[in-house]
Amino acid sequence: MSEILWTAQELVSIDAKFLPEVRPDFSVNGISIDSRSVKPGELFVALRSARDGHEFVNAAIAAGACAALVDHVPDATTGAPLLIVEDTLKGLERLGGKARERSSALRIAVTGSVGKTGTKEALKIALGASGKTHASESSYNNLWGVPLTLARMPRESAYGVFEIGMNHSGEITPLSLQVRPQAAIITTVEPVHLEFFDSVEEIAEAKAEIFAGLELGGTAILNLDNPHFARLKMRAEQAHARIVGFGEHPDADARLVSIELGPEGSKIRARILGTDVSYELSSPGRHVARNSLAVLAGVSVLGADVGHAAHALSALKPAPGRGVRTQIAFAGGAVTLIDESYNANPASMRAAIANLALLASKGGRRIVVLGDMLELGPRGAELHSALVDAVEAARIDLVYLCGPLMKHLYDRLPVSRRGAYAPSSAELAPQITASLRVGDAVMIKGSLGSRMKYIVDRVRAMDETPKTASGG
Repeated sequence: MSEILWTAQELVSIDAKFLPEVRPDFSVNGISIDSRSVKPGELFVALRSARDGHEFVNAAIAAGACAALVDHVPDATTGAPLLIVEDTLKGLERLGGKARERSSALRIAVTGSVGKTGTKEALKIALGASGKTHASESSYNNLWGVPLTLARMPRESAYGVFEIGMNHSGEITPLSLQVRPQAAIITTVEPVHLEFFDSVEEIAEAKAEIFAGLELGGTAILNLDNPHFARLKMRAEQAHARIVGFGEHPDADARLVSIELGPEGSKIRARILGTDVSYELSSPGRHVARNSLAVLAGVSVLGADVGHAAHALSALKPAPGRGVRTQIAFAGGAVTLIDESYNANPASMRAAIANLALLASKGGRRIVVLGDMLELGPRGAELHSALVDAVEAARIDLVYLCGPLMKHLYDRLPVSRRGAYAPSSAELAPQITASLRVGDAVMIKGSLGSRMKYIVDRVRAMDETPKTASGG
């Protein structure tokens, strides 16, 4: 039996008018903003975004939604109660505020140029070792994702984990004020979204907005290895926050003591606010290890068990499109596919290339397939061509590139490392599939708009693993 998330009486408290005008006596077990994925018993919220959610109210009700939050009565709507508000996004925000107020959950918020979602997932696992933990789904970190996550938080949650993102200055402040976290993590500040900022320093200032909603006496968990630490520390102190630094720096409160990097993960020894821990991660990369220090620092400042949390982190796996590895069987052997196609920026691109270097060649080649990194503004060409150093350091055998910005990298590559270049992922894909051979390891990465998943799917389609027969 599904637990009750909200009763009708609680929904009335967000200043919603009910239609039909009868005494409400239903309850909802979840909240959805997508009629395609709504589940029976959920409240459907008709947001106005790229498409007007009011167009899909009937579809949501047909799929089992027990009520809909709307700003007017859609045409021919029947079959479920309607909650009418002036603005559905503001109604969702009020519902999120009610969820925060009714719960005793300790809340932690995460932002940063790179690693937000992975850190959020790690916090969910780590805090989950000490109590019921609610966290953002996927990368729900924007103006509707944050209030939706809050509104979905069960009242009996012990911990709440919230990812907060931005593209422009001023976007994090209202989201942080909604969450009101007791602790806030900034994973790092890097040259991302430079299309909308004049400098990386401006990005740091935008990330520091997460302190706007920090509860009195809250903690700011900051990357002491990042060159913008001092600026972030100053902003956190202005918000009267306690400062906890993490990283490899000897003065870090959550400090990496030693690390054994491997192709499938890392073995780590760390000192977390006075507690020595040893643990393993199933996701490779020094950047993942560094962010795990922030995770355990967050666990510590919220009063949860650091030892249990460190042990639980061994269960952390890469999210889809963020480093998932698959063995693609063909021609009597296999190719290792590393899917990094969800998104890209200069920092995450360098990290993914470095991770590929950890794989033993096994007689095959290390191959990277890269698409454009978007939203870099006037520095786009420079930041793409500069990746040649990461390629050389990782001893990459072949580089395949697509997109107008990646042409700048292609032109700087030694001829011996050039695989091929094409204007788009669709044009590059056939050259990739034709060139792969047994033993190769291929990493595919680019911004979402570069459509690198198209190439991932084409490589997956090469799999000759026998399919299990099924019958009726």
